[in-house]
Amino acid sequence: MKDELPRIKRIERILQFTDSIFKQLLPTVPRELLELDLTMTQLKVVLLLFLNGPVRVSALALELGVSLPTTTGVIDRLVERGIVMREEPAEDRRVVLCRLSEQGHSLVSGMWTYTRNRARELLKGVPSLQLVLIEKTLKELTRTRATSPGVQDVVGTEETKQ
Repeated sequence: MKDELPRIKRIERILQFTDSIFKQLLPTVPRELLELDLTMTQLKVVLLLFLNGPVRVSALALELGVSLPTTTGVIDRLVERGIVMREEPAEDRRVVLCRLSEQGHSLVSGMWTYTRNRARELLKGVPSLQLVLIEKTLKELTRTRATSPGVQDVVGTEETKQ
């Protein structure tokens, strides 16, 4: 237990650095996001669909912690604005999948690109040897996430996506 204390403190320091990096990556909110005029729940749906691709309305409701009728209403408003589309797979027309429209995908990917470009600028100032360490560390974090029990996709498990 004594050996764990320095590890726990190191993890907390890493998280503090991560917070600082996020603040540097997002010092301003991209204009596209400010002009969207979305509710928090609508924004969550858009981000979940961007990160996970098409999912069932029921999986979104479960992830958001709201009722199916509430989620349906949120989706209705996003469909009206041309941000989300509904699909009925030919193999099972009872299933309704939601996905981002081209417009919705464009909005979110623009914000994603903005943040990625800011990260690129930060990394340009890092010495080459440190870049190698960062790359190895991120590769390990990616590997750990993929193999760790309890670390799952943003929207539930594969069962909720089917």
